[in-house]
Amino acid sequence: MPVELDDRYGLPAGSSRQRVPAPDLPYRPRDPTGYRPNIGLIGCGGITVQHLRAYRAAGYRVTAFCDIDEGKARAMAERFYPGAQVVSDFRKVLALEDIEVVDIATHPGVRAGMLEAAIEAGKHILSQKPFVTDLDFGLRLADRAEKKGIRLAVNQNGRWAPHWSYIRRAIEAGLLGRVSSARLSVNWDLSWVAGGAFEEIRHLVFYDFAIHWFDIVSCFLSGRKPLRVSASAARAPGQAMKPPLLSQAIIEYADGQASLAFDASTRLGGEDSTFVAGGLGTARSTGPDLNEQELTLATAAGLAVPQLEGAWFPDGFHGTMGELLRAIEEKREPDNGARNNLKSLELCFAAIASADSGAPVVPGTVRRLPG
Repeated sequence: MPVELDDRYGLPAGSSRQRVPAPDLPYRPRDPTGYRPNIGLIGCGGITVQHLRAYRAAGYRVTAFCDIDEGKARAMAERFYPGAQVVSDFRKVLALEDIEVVDIATHPGVRAGMLEAAIEAGKHILSQKPFVTDLDFGLRLADRAEKKGIRLAVNQNGRWAPHWSYIRRAIEAGLLGRVSSARLSVNWDLSWVAGGAFEEIRHLVFYDFAIHWFDIVSCFLSGRKPLRVSASAARAPGQAMKPPLLSQAIIEYADGQASLAFDASTRLGGEDSTFVAGGLGTARSTGPDLNEQELTLATAAGLAVPQLEGAWFPDGFHGTMGELLRAIEEKREPDNGARNNLKSLELCFAAIASADSGAPVVPGTVRRLPG
């Protein structure tokens, strides 16, 4: 016997029989009104293909490419922006007077000095995530950028994944009421990193991947102080990769909770799901991966099923740069600003420390990436 929608979604009797239109929420990436600066890309690794696809589709101009492997930078330039300047020393990009914004997409170890130099050179910055490995250093960068009038943003592109962005806007619009819980889980196959540099990251799942999940939880429960994080990590049966592929975390608030579960050893039939509950409604989104999602919004009015446009890759990268450019144009802090993003890193560092110690950790007390 098929399940009635009323039963499945816990709606008032009869409400789901009159499906309601999905609220029109501004979840899509937004562009500045007229500000179109020249952008310099520093670091041309594989992920920057998504950056460049998004920038080209949005009409943004990338006029300088830099990588220590100049051939890699040249190949990216020729593929996306033929005629752009190509260099192997990032200082040459910072010395270009016509470059106003830099996208620094290198690894954290070399990025720290580049961020400092870019601020001193007066360039607005989009930093790759994870932003920093030292929270106090991140605060100093944010303070210095603010003092010099520089907008410093972090490429937390998951905020503009269509399903997460819609839920975030629904919360901001008050459609869910005060959020009481968020439950997010991912089952996917991470074996593609085997043998590369990513396999050497000790807590790869928590640090490089789940930073998006820690970040979106910070958005869903914005303005609330997390009390404790309890986390664990384990090796999956038969796994050959070095980092543990099974990780989970519980985040406690005075009047709320969030749970995150990750299984990076799922070879077949993956799933990515998000469930957020509040006093006035719930939002749930489920799909086989982070790009293909079906979202439902349940409130007392009934059940809404928005037909979402776009996909996390590459639209999320449009969202991060678009928000930075709008913030520069409007002379305000970007939504994905450095100071805001440090709250997400506090959760991430606490989770790693908890997984190592087996004890709950207070976010903010672990100031550096453990290990």
